[in-house]
Formats: sequence, C-alpha cells, structure tokens
Amino acid sequence: MSKKKRAGLRESIAERRGASDLEAAREWVADRGVEELECLVPDQAGVARGKIMPAQKFFNSPTMNMPSSIFHQTISGGYADEDEPGGGDPTDADLVLEPDWSTLSTVPWANDPTAQIIHDAFHRDGRPAEVSPRQLLRRVIDLYSHRGWTPIIAPEIEFYLVKPNTDPDYPLEPPIGRSGRPETGRQSYSISAVNEFDELFEDIYSFSEAQGLEIDTLIHEEGAAQMEINLRHGAPLELADQVFLFKRTIREAALKHKMYATFMAKPIANQPGSAMHIHQSVLHAKTGQNIFSDPSGKPSAEFFSFLGGTQKYLPNLMCVLAPYVNSYRRLTRQSSAPINVQWGYDNRTTGIRVPPSGPDARRVENRVPSSDANPYIAIAASLAAGYLGMVEGLTPTEPIEGSAHGLNYDLPRGLLEAVAAFESCEPLQDVFGKTFIATYGAIKRAEFETFMKVISPWEREYLLLNV
Repeated sequence: MSKKKRAGLRESIAERRGASDLEAAREWVADRGVEELECLVPDQAGVARGKIMPAQKFFNSPTMNMPSSIFHQTISGGYADEDEPGGGDPTDADLVLEPDWSTLSTVPWANDPTAQIIHDAFHRDGRPAEVSPRQLLRRVIDLYSHRGWTPIIAPEIEFYLVKPNTDPDYPLEPPIGRSGRPETGRQSYSISAVNEFDELFEDIYSFSEAQGLEIDTLIHEEGAAQMEINLRHGAPLELADQVFLFKRTIREAALKHKMYATFMAKPIANQPGSAMHIHQSVLHAKTGQNIFSDPSGKPSAEFFSFLGGTQKYLPNLMCVLAPYVNSYRRLTRQSSAPINVQWGYDNRTTGIRVPPSGPDARRVENRVPSSDANPYIAIAASLAAGYLGMVEGLTPTEPIEGSAHGLNYDLPRGLLEAVAAFESCEPLQDVFGKTFIATYGAIKRAEFETFMKVISPWEREYLLLNV
C-alpha cells in the first residue's frame, strides 16, 4: 500500500479502535460479527496473558479474575522464591481485571471473527495492582498531571527477521527473501533490502490498520534482516499499548510467512543489537506548549533538568530498560548502542540524543532501552528519570561533541548489578513503589539463576579441553 493511501486512511484507522463504554463496545462487536474476545493483560515481560471467551459470555461479565501470580512469572515460566521479598502472595489470590474499552480492536490474523481488549489489574478493594506494568505507567503519568504537565512520547522499535529456529543450540540466520537468497552484508536504509520482504510488510500494514494502529515509518536497520518501525507520537499509555500490540502483530505476520520476528536485544553474534528508542517531550496541560522551550524558543530550564534527571537515574533503571542477561550483550564499545549517559545535539553515539527540531518539537531521545523491554515499564522508567530531574532541578553535564564511544561505561555491565542499583535508589522507591521494585527484583534474580544452569558454547569451546 502506498504512503499516500495509508495517509488517507488515518481518520478511518482511528475509528477502528476503541469504544467509550460497555454498550458502545457491545455495538462495536455486533457490527463486526465478532464471535470471540481475547481478554489481555501485559505481564512483567510484556507477554500477553489472559483468557479467550465467546463474545456473549464476555458481555455478560466483562470483569474477570486471574491469579496474582501472572505478575510474578519469569520469562522461562517459573516464579520467584515466595520467601524472598517480592516473591508474591503465598495464597495466590485473585486480582480483578477490568477492560479498558478504548483498547478494543480486531485480531486480524484470527481464523474466526475475533476482537481483543487490554485489561487493567486491581485489588478486590478497588486499588490498582502495584505490580501491574500498565498501572505503573499510569502512576508515572499521574505524577506529571499533578504538576500540570502532559508527557508525549514516540517509540522506535528494532527487530530481526530470522529463519525458523526449532533447536535453540543453533545460531539464528537471516531468512530467505523474494530473491531466493538471505542477506549477508549490512544494508542500512536500503529500500531494496526492505523490498525483499514486501509481502510480509504488506501484511504488517494491513494487520495494523485493521487494529487502528499507525506506523509512521519503516526502515532497514544496520543488521542483516534487521528492521525498525517508528510510531507516531502521542500519549504514553496509548503508545505503550501500541508497542505491546505491534510486537504481537509483527510476530504473527512473520509466522504467516514462515519466518520469525525477534525482539531479542542481541539475537545474532557479530550483528548490531536491537533497541527501543523513546522520544520524549512535555507539554503544559492547559496551554499545550512544549515546556522544553522558553517563550523565545530557546531550550528551557525544564529541558536541561529533564536531561539531568535522565543522566542521573538511567543507570539505576537499567534492569527495566535492559531486562535480561542477553540485553547487556548489546551494550558494547564501538557499536551503535550507547554505553554511557552522556548527551549531545544530534549525536547518535551518546545514550541521550537531542534531535534537531524547532522549538515546538524540542525533545529528548533515550537511546538506552533495548527492544526486549516491556514498553509500559520502559516508558514509565524513562519518563520517571526526566520527571525526577525536573522536580529536583538537576543540571546536566556539558553536551558531547564528537564520538562518545571511547568514553567510560556509565551503565551497569550485567543484570544483577543493575537490579542492585534499582533496588537501592530511594527516589525510585517513591515513584515505582516498594512493592513493584521488590517484585521486579525477585523475578530478575530468579531468571538469572535459571540462566546460570545453562552451559554456553563459549564454555565448551574454550574450557572443555584447556582448563
């Protein structure tokens, strides 16, 4: 589909997504002949948990119950130690999941007419569930609202297309494109390299439009069969929902074409890692003016304080921006990924970039998060760092001119180090809540212990006969 045709569909795309209330949702479903609803809740890893039920049953009782353990599960399917702080409710009592009607959309790859709707988690007494990633992002947005601020974000998500890999002992390989050959070299911004997978991307666009999701741009990134999709800027919760659904959409479209789409941070050795860059600006809630620019159009004090907070707190937030052992393989010297929290004007070697723009569009790009991060938690963390900087009136360092690749590491080098920094940061306790931080830390330690049970090819290669 041409860009012109996609642009003409924007208004109708928006109308395809969401309802105002229960009755509007019932009418929406009936108009489309929907037979089933997928009731989704994103867990700590960004995995869609929930239930599938007939449409009539859903509308008879749209609120559902699920065990609290869904927010304590590790990526490998295990659970944190119940005896550890944050290990979870020993009774595994139910949480109440209530639908967010604005997220209602179709499931275009389903065989039968199916819709999906994202739910929010609450305790039985009506309190938001502290361990829910979606509720965490709402909590951070509320902090901005209390100051009269409205955050705006735009995410960029990188991912790889790979051949199906049913044996995890074998390395991943690029898939076969329409030419009958896999990519071997790097093809940054190559149109012909994207055209190798035209049919796949047509399905991604089609699936996205059916769900009311908008892709701003699609490009080929540095790695072999590595792509990037940029989303249009908007409200943080809406954009986090879109990333959550886009990941699912891209995986489903890839499977239809007999390949995998992976959001691993570093899926292939000797290839670049995959990031989720987050562009951020803040508006006055009443006037809609960008507070990063003063009346004369120059950078404001709030802009520099946002930068200062991002510099100060990103190292403490690394375990949510780089949530797995694999995530830290991406952060290496002389690569496209940052290793520090330096900042610069239009400088892609720094962890924090200020893109060129006019005063109304002045923004801060956080280049640290990896694409494996839960979008709700990563966006909440990135906004929290800037918020704390503005509240504390922090001052950033001087901007970097030239390459930052040769500078020292500012960021943790591994998962356990990052978890310790997260748990020990008192200002983050107030923003994230002690329950969330304890739960997240317990999950990450459990995942690390699972990782340590696996013997890697490197160990067999260099230790087997030499030590």
